[in-house]
Amino acid sequence: MTSQVSSPAEQADEANDASDPSDSGDAVLSGGSPADGTTDGTEAGNAARTDGIDGVDGADGSGEKEVRRLERVIIRFAGDSGDGMQLTGDRFTSETASFGNDLSTLPNFPAEIRAPAGTLPGVSSFQLHFADHDILTPGDAPNVLVAMNPAALKANIGDVPRGAEIIVNTDEFTKRPMAKVGYAVSPLEDGSLDGYQVHPVPLTTLTIEALKEFGLSRKEAERSKNMFALGLLSWMYHRPTEGTERFLRAKFAKKPQIAEANVAAFRAGWNFGETTEDFAVSYEVAPAGSAFPAGTYRNISGNLALSYGLVAAGHQAELPLYLGSYPITPASDILHELSKHKNFGVRTFQAEDEIAAIGAALGAAFGGSLAVTTTSGPGVALKSETIGLAVSLELPLLVVAIQRGGPSTGLPTKTEQADLLQAMYGRNGEAPVPVVAPRTPADCFDAALEAARIALVYRTPVFLLSDGYLANGSEPWRIPEPDELPDLRVQFATGPNHELADGTEVFWPYKRDPQTLARPWAVPGTPGLEHRIGGIEKQDGTGNISYDPANHDFMVRTRQAKVDGIQVPDLEVDDPDGARTLVLGWGSTYGPITAAVRRLRKAGEPIAQAHLRHLNPFPRNLGEILARYDKVVVPEMNLGQLATMLRAKYLVDAHSYNQVNGMPFKAEQLATALKEAIDV
Repeated sequence: MTSQVSSPAEQADEANDASDPSDSGDAVLSGGSPADGTTDGTEAGNAARTDGIDGVDGADGSGEKEVRRLERVIIRFAGDSGDGMQLTGDRFTSETASFGNDLSTLPNFPAEIRAPAGTLPGVSSFQLHFADHDILTPGDAPNVLVAMNPAALKANIGDVPRGAEIIVNTDEFTKRPMAKVGYAVSPLEDGSLDGYQVHPVPLTTLTIEALKEFGLSRKEAERSKNMFALGLLSWMYHRPTEGTERFLRAKFAKKPQIAEANVAAFRAGWNFGETTEDFAVSYEVAPAGSAFPAGTYRNISGNLALSYGLVAAGHQAELPLYLGSYPITPASDILHELSKHKNFGVRTFQAEDEIAAIGAALGAAFGGSLAVTTTSGPGVALKSETIGLAVSLELPLLVVAIQRGGPSTGLPTKTEQADLLQAMYGRNGEAPVPVVAPRTPADCFDAALEAARIALVYRTPVFLLSDGYLANGSEPWRIPEPDELPDLRVQFATGPNHELADGTEVFWPYKRDPQTLARPWAVPGTPGLEHRIGGIEKQDGTGNISYDPANHDFMVRTRQAKVDGIQVPDLEVDDPDGARTLVLGWGSTYGPITAAVRRLRKAGEPIAQAHLRHLNPFPRNLGEILARYDKVVVPEMNLGQLATMLRAKYLVDAHSYNQVNGMPFKAEQLATALKEAIDV
């Protein structure tokens, strides 16, 4: 039995009746000139540098507040899981995307639908890193922490560097909330925050006061305090406001009083920043025009990008897209999204369990659909028998696994890369399955198309391994032109394909394409193409049941050869300095690794970088690349699964650097580890 928890959309925004996370993609922006490939290396650092000052308070007698220009900022909103922190971060992200900044986000929330209020396990946070240049991660540490209660402060203060700004909701720092998290004395009064720029703001009181005219109860009014905080931060960083106001009015269209109350709270927060003396400085982060090749962009999360990639794959294949799924965090949003796209020939089936979900998807593949099933680690375990059946039937099937912390139920809302070996070997018998892994949220779109290509061309199930960090994180994505998408059309079998010795023409369901070793795909009901399917071993060519030992040996080796022969691009290596050390990653470690490599190169350290999209089969030049370097370091959010595969296949002494704490790597952490590897 798989434990079911709520998705980010279900649990993040109870304070405002929940929000659709995909709304953050509504902003569209135009890219500037192509990037020149250079970077100043600041991505991995903690503090944003001040470039200049546009205005100084009172310098001209006008009383205008000082405005400072920054290259980048990292903001973290933190509060109780009922405070709407995901909605707040989502809206700030959307407006930041529309402004034209490059950005990266890290939502972080409890697994429980409603953890105990005011406790450390109940803290929900949303971190956003935005800049005027190309960035790769949500940032190592926040420059600004918005703490809605004592639990939020205590859970996050360890990540906040000295000198950073902390905005605290003082209304919550009373005896009982502080006692819940072990504060005997208020940290606002005991001097423990003296090293920070603390802004005490009675957010709850100010929100209730701003909403008096709406006749709401105190509890109803309090629920809008996240919008007050959003308004304040929008003023601080000169974010656009029109989109948020439109969003609130559309979201609460059936409750106009609630809509206008939220808009009023949002505006009150903005006006508070403009008028209060406690905030004497606001900041500007210019659009990142040079970071983007020319085109039309939108902000997108990994799960949304993956969903769009699947829709595009069905369209490019000219096949109906069928999803058989059972809800499980963090994959559920794909089911939610695809269910909206019936107009594109998408059919979604929410099954009663994981086994039924993949069984329905495999049946759809037999019927001629581009079939998909989505899940996470525990669900993969339940689906393993049917994945083996798909290997035996040799039908195209996409198994989308959004990895999370394990084993068992583990950490449902935290990220991990610990299902690689399960994807590779988690079936009985010799059952090879190709494995593809995206590296960024936006790359999930392209990875879905690539997984579909392999499945359709080679008639095989394919694993698409994303993870919670990619699924819930977001970044700008250039919307591709239709003619940039691959042609995925397939030819179904339409008639006999084999001639017997007596001249009779027959259909052999296991007669293979000599190039791909794929068997023909015959849609049920096609006259003359009747054939037997099932999990018992088939005779080569005819597809009849066979217990012949030699035939079984041949079929096992043929299925393996088919996967081994899949054409994938050669691995590209970024090595401008002729380094002796190579850092090799896969999946979502791309951002932190690249940021760490940038930092080391800026410090004069030579280091090479490569990143794997195809994990089975490996690129054909991987062995030659590994042999070029004295040392190969493999950072993974597991205990060394890719490193184990590399050692076994290529006999190289791959050095693992691992963490399994449910959080992505930090760039500074990786830079330190890689520097040590270079020096040894």
